[in-house]
Amino acid sequence: QKNSMDLIEPTLIVYVNFIFIVLTLPFWLMRIVKVTLFYLYLWQLKEYHIGRFLDHFRTDKGKRLLLNKILLGEILLLVFPISFFFFILYGLGALKTGLDLIHGRLRKPVLTKKILPLIGLNITLAILFLIILAREDLFSGPNIIRLLVLYGVLVPVITSAVVLAFQPLVVLARNRIIRQATAKRKTFRNLKVIGITGSYGKTSTKEFLAYILSQKFQVLKTPEHQNSEIGISNTILKSVTDNHEIFVCEMGAYNKRGIALLADIAKPYIGIVTGVNEQHLATFGSMENLLSAEGGQELLKALPKNGVMIVNAASALLRSEIPNLKKMNKDITFIAATEDIEAKNVKIEKERVSFMIGETRFQVQTRGAYNVENLLLAIAAANELGMSLEEIAEACKTITQEFSVIKLREGVNGLHIIDSTHSANPDGVIADLEYLNLWEGKKIIVMPCIIELGKASKKVHKRIGEKIGEVCDLAIITTKECFADIKEGAGGTDKVLFMESAQEILEKIKGADAILLEGGKESRLQRQLVNSLNND
Repeated sequence: QKNSMDLIEPTLIVYVNFIFIVLTLPFWLMRIVKVTLFYLYLWQLKEYHIGRFLDHFRTDKGKRLLLNKILLGEILLLVFPISFFFFILYGLGALKTGLDLIHGRLRKPVLTKKILPLIGLNITLAILFLIILAREDLFSGPNIIRLLVLYGVLVPVITSAVVLAFQPLVVLARNRIIRQATAKRKTFRNLKVIGITGSYGKTSTKEFLAYILSQKFQVLKTPEHQNSEIGISNTILKSVTDNHEIFVCEMGAYNKRGIALLADIAKPYIGIVTGVNEQHLATFGSMENLLSAEGGQELLKALPKNGVMIVNAASALLRSEIPNLKKMNKDITFIAATEDIEAKNVKIEKERVSFMIGETRFQVQTRGAYNVENLLLAIAAANELGMSLEEIAEACKTITQEFSVIKLREGVNGLHIIDSTHSANPDGVIADLEYLNLWEGKKIIVMPCIIELGKASKKVHKRIGEKIGEVCDLAIITTKECFADIKEGAGGTDKVLFMESAQEILEKIKGADAILLEGGKESRLQRQLVNSLNND
């Protein structure tokens, strides 16, 4: 009888462990799917660019991905594979996933032709892993727990490996689309293409120029955020027709030779460089590489002998490059906006800007002094294409606020919300702070630190801090990595605070008269604040 009892007790423990493991498998799978979707979202957000993806892990949020409570729990389970703790850890994780899904906090990629097979491959790998485990002895609890947990820990690596393994197929498909677009572009001999590049201001300049030209010509423009080789190629393949006279093409890149590739596809007649700063220095690797692409060198080389190059001389980094650019191609017409074409009697108001060019007065419903620079570039290009200053000024009168990156919103208790969460770059933040200074009363900025600045990050954030010190009564910084640099730039004052809770921020900004919300596509917190403060 004693021997039979000795057998029953271990058998009961094995069965209890087995039940805990089986009950946990749906929770484990939820965790795997959630992490897989998040990392695919991150790869998609970074446009599958390895440098931009890796740079994310230098940020405070990125570091937290590498060390968090669930990951620590998984590491403990690898050492102490106890089925009850396995059930609790993944059960709580599943509960959080469910709540994130209900409240719209679950980060997942936009479903595209590229992302769907990546999701399918990753989920298939997880299911195959479970099938392989099922062929083993499921009653060996500790080993099964360790294997399941190890797979969970490695999901970011597995997902990234699938993305990178899929890239050769993507490259083949991409090259095929590029070849087709390049061939189609060559058949439109009379189509005049305007290529627009730079570190900032590309989209606004494109929108202004396309609208102005559309008053006289049949104009096509690249859709929003479609400034890569695939975006431009697809626009040419799907949208260019014999009716189009002008194609306004926004060009973005993160590597040297990136703009050269786009110019080879689009064959621009006019090149526009909107300005240069350190925004993507981390991905370019050096200022030399950045100036080659976003600084206009590659675009200039692609222009025909009778082409036109228009640059923004108000950009300090670009202004210093103008002599070099002029030497590179002496057969083109070279125009430096703010020098060869100059805005005088500039007046900046909350709802509009106005200025004079020669004897012609321009009044435009747009926000922020920096838009004068974007408008000058657009005006110079339209003038080169045959529109008179009077015609351009007339077109500018009907430009609406929808063209402005900044959105003005009415908040609760008369609060003025300056929503600039579309994008973030050093010059843009400084310009937005100058715009905030048009308001009276208590002025607050809420912003994350700017990413992808590389070695220039400290200098840039100190410069932003200095401007904050001049303009703001309070600054709330929502990410930690460069908070100390901003605070130092603002003079070490207590009015620069680090906060990442929307509720705490809402409490802190009570009594403000105007609030500037800065941030890019990743700034979910800023968008949450917009929704909470909006009076609609």
